[in-house]
Order: sequence, then C-alpha cells, then structure tokens
Amino acid sequence: MATSRGPYAKGVAKREEILRAALEVIARHGYRKTSTRELAAAVGLSEAGLLHYFGSKEKLFEAVLRARDEADRTRFADSSDPIDLLSTVVRHNASVPGLVELYSTFSAEAGDADHNSHDYFVDRYASIRASLAEAVRTRQSAGTFTPQADPETIATVLIALSDGLQIQSQYALPTAPAALFNHLLDLLSTPARDS
Repeated sequence: MATSRGPYAKGVAKREEILRAALEVIARHGYRKTSTRELAAAVGLSEAGLLHYFGSKEKLFEAVLRARDEADRTRFADSSDPIDLLSTVVRHNASVPGLVELYSTFSAEAGDADHNSHDYFVDRYASIRASLAEAVRTRQSAGTFTPQADPETIATVLIALSDGLQIQSQYALPTAPAALFNHLLDLLSTPARDS
C-alpha cells in the first residue's frame, strides 16, 4: 500500500498531532481551563493556524471527542461486549476528569440543533443505543439478563446513567460512577443458565 506524501499527508499528521496534544492537555487541565491559544502553542501553531485544521472551535472539540472515542475503542479492544465496554469506559473516565468535563459541557451545548456538532451527538447516541440494545438481546438469549427488560429502553437508560453519573462525579459524588453503573447491571442480570 502506497503511503500518502506531500501537503495532504503533512496536514493529516499535523491534525493527529493536534488531537493527541489536545487529549493530553484537556485531560490534565479540563475544558474550561484549556484555551485554543494553549492548544496551538502546544503544537507550535498560532490560534488561527490551529483552527485552520478543523474549521471552527466546535469542530476542533468534536474531533477531540471523536479521537477520545477511538482511543477508548483501541485501549479496550479486548472488550467485545458493548455493555462491558461502556462499564470499562465509565471506570476509565475517573482518571480523565478534564475529558469528562469537555464531554458533558460540549454535549449540553450541542443539544441546540443549530450547533455545529449537533449531528455528531445524534449519530453517536443512535449508534451506541443500537449496539447496547443488541448486547441486551444477546444477554437475554444467554439467560444472563432479565427477559422483562426492553432492549431499547435499557440501552437508553444505560447511556443516561453513564452520562449522568459522570456529570455527578464533577460534584463530589460519594461513590465511584463505575460502581453505581455496575450495581444497575447486577440488578438486571440473572444467574447463568445451567448447561
């Protein structure tokens, strides 16, 4: 396979460098305490130069969230069950509060249908809901999840619980979000069928 060369390849490489730096800086300092000027300086660009690679500040932060999602998929690739993956990500997110702050703030802002990243969140939630609902059906077929649970409803509740617990974690939640998330999963689970 031929590798890309020239300005396009350099642009892609610079964009990836920006996203890596943004993930690190935002995880460490948080969304509100990270300026585009600081991100630009971290990769040797002006603020205008930084935004050139993304088109707008909103698209930059959307790209950061997409990069975070991809990093989580790579980091937890051994977790083939979407419910287990979501539980693992909730646990991991306790170590990156700045990215949790970015996600919760940015997702609230993008609730406005005119926001540049509104469609990203619509698509993201639909995709996650579909994969979680399928995981619920798989667990129900295996007899390890309560058969009374409607898969689409449970998928929606799991996303709401995940997001809500992570928001609450920013307000001195006394119990770890992952422990509370897993508590609900335990309540929905049934003993495995005897073979």
